[in-house]
Amino acid sequence: MPSRFTIVFVLSVLGALHAWIGWRLVPALSADVTAQLLYGIYLLLSFVLIPTALLARTLRSQIWADRLTWVGMLAMGLFSSLLLLTLVREVALLLVPLLIPTLAPQTLVQWSARVAVAGAGALTLLGLINARRVAAVVHVDVPIRDLPVALQGFTIAQISDIHVGPTIKHDYLHAIVTKVNALQADVVAVTGDLVDGSVAQLSRHTAPLAQLQARHGVYFVTGNHEYYSDAPAWVVELRRLGLTVLMNEHVVLRHDGESLVLAGVTDYSAHHFDPAQRSDPHAAILHAPTDSGVNILLAHQPRSAEAAADAGFDLQLSGHTHGGQFFPWNLFVPLQQPYVAGLNKLRNLWIYTSRGTGYWGPPKRLLAPSEITRLRLIVA
Repeated sequence: MPSRFTIVFVLSVLGALHAWIGWRLVPALSADVTAQLLYGIYLLLSFVLIPTALLARTLRSQIWADRLTWVGMLAMGLFSSLLLLTLVREVALLLVPLLIPTLAPQTLVQWSARVAVAGAGALTLLGLINARRVAAVVHVDVPIRDLPVALQGFTIAQISDIHVGPTIKHDYLHAIVTKVNALQADVVAVTGDLVDGSVAQLSRHTAPLAQLQARHGVYFVTGNHEYYSDAPAWVVELRRLGLTVLMNEHVVLRHDGESLVLAGVTDYSAHHFDPAQRSDPHAAILHAPTDSGVNILLAHQPRSAEAAADAGFDLQLSGHTHGGQFFPWNLFVPLQQPYVAGLNKLRNLWIYTSRGTGYWGPPKRLLAPSEITRLRLIVA
């Protein structure tokens, strides 16, 4: 639970930003006092709805909690774009008169305000459409040095960061499961942040996971959001649904006569919730056969890569970043994670970072589309 100081600070910043947007845009949008009042009321509602959405899960009524979250998260997405475009407008108001000195100042002020508001609405709508559609399949070939012939073409279907919760429910997940099963992968990997809520709240909505199918099974590792939502209870529930949960451990898969080690670690931050569950790639591969054709690690956060490379893994599958989800937040992800999206290499380790199959917070994706990933092992 955030401290009182943190809550007051965040609310003060949020309120100041809303006030600044109102100061810069509302007078320019209309000279009519009634219209200005309506714009001001919207900004006040936005200021109230955003924190309300974040606190809605504490309500006893699940229906009202979900509805308030939906409205508040849409408001958050719109506010984000409105803030960005208001900043862009401020720069334009400084530069455009220098580039087009004949343009009437009042015309620029009015039209730039209207463009900012219309643009924020359009970006929010486009982001909503992108977020709510079923994720596209992304095909990725991973070259593995000295890969045995029997393992060439081995496929893994990865889904990550679905965030079943207030705005993502049963039907959304069912559509993902159907699309994953159509890939007929050798393994399905679910790399964390599956849920935002308790088993009691969401078990009906995670039920489609029981339908996931793969030749060698379905495997899951915890993400940080599982620990916000009672990870031990979710481990029990996912095992009940037929998923194999890997917690600093591995399995050995036999594929056409060759062995493949598939390991999984708890989330990078798990020790903050339970010291006994500290993420440990070395423990995950301990006592694994030394003659396996390839060693693969499932780790929610990309920053497990250093330890994974030291432990001797060939490939790490991660998520967590959402690819930034929508601009400009993708610019801040590298401050915390070494990789944002796609296939990268660290010494002898390949790291694939999924942009996520769902979304978190605002139902909005821009320049960071969701994905279901089909990875295929090929010889380097």
